[in-house]
Amino acid sequence: MANRSPKHGVDPPRPDTLLQRLLAGETIALAKSITAVENDTDQAAALLAGIQPHLGRALVLGFTGPPGVGKSTLVNALIVELRRRQRSVGVIAVDPSSPLTGGAILGDRIRMGEHTGDPGVFVRSLAARGHLGGLSPTAARVMDVMDAAGRDVVVVETVGTGQSEVEIAEIADVRVVVCAPGLGDDVQAIKAGILEIADILVVNKADLPLAARTVSQLQGMLSLRTAAHGTGAAAVPVLSITATSGLGIPALADAVEAHAGVALTGHERAARALRRVRRLLADATAQRVRRLLHEAGGDTVDDLCTRVQRGELGIDAAAARLLQILQSENGN
Repeated sequence: MANRSPKHGVDPPRPDTLLQRLLAGETIALAKSITAVENDTDQAAALLAGIQPHLGRALVLGFTGPPGVGKSTLVNALIVELRRRQRSVGVIAVDPSSPLTGGAILGDRIRMGEHTGDPGVFVRSLAARGHLGGLSPTAARVMDVMDAAGRDVVVVETVGTGQSEVEIAEIADVRVVVCAPGLGDDVQAIKAGILEIADILVVNKADLPLAARTVSQLQGMLSLRTAAHGTGAAAVPVLSITATSGLGIPALADAVEAHAGVALTGHERAARALRRVRRLLADATAQRVRRLLHEAGGDTVDDLCTRVQRGELGIDAAAARLLQILQSENGN
């Protein structure tokens, strides 16, 4: 995990454009760029195109796990350790959306408030906006912006939705799955699917009862992973950590660096990049269809829904018909 910290502190003479300022590592430019991408402004498309040649240098570290396991506290403690190791850090904390405004409920940013004065740490909360899978619709793009700004490590913390929270596997270089002591029903943890994507397993709150038992359970579950899901059980460490006291945090940072140091073959790297772009394309297409759907004539859409409800039209056929209507209404 190479140290490539951007120039922090007193900014150099300001380049002319937002893109140039972003690539120079300006914190204000990073904040403005993320806002442009989140709001999908006219500036965003040119910005995202301009950063493409500068991507792929940051280590993307994904944290996922069920709600209440202490992901935010764990990330906060790891930031302290990464800064001790002279790594610059960008954090994307995906928070639940407000039912009133649609914005992020900034619980994660509050927990990480101690880093506010550190120019080597940039924390951005994103609203999930009802998006399933634990991420937000713009998380991958914001990650790219932080990468282009020169952050050594980009930490992505998912919202904690549980069983559908596996999207992080497609964008993170190292995936950390966080559990808490006392899993209860062992099968439930397997059903969640998130164990299958783990590069590192963490039992947080290890000072609580049943922590050692939970570690043993997770080690047993790893034996059920098949070769189709990547590395075998022996290659996935199960770490006991108490984030509130910092116990085990250096070991977590060591495990992250060890996994990041495993070189990918050219084919594996290309395949991962292709999967990521495929996901971005799918998300962009879905967002465009939703936008067009809201703009489409209500009677036409209602008629399709009525026909599906009556059994006159299958849902797949209705979706295909809807795409045709949207294309014709938009002159495509």
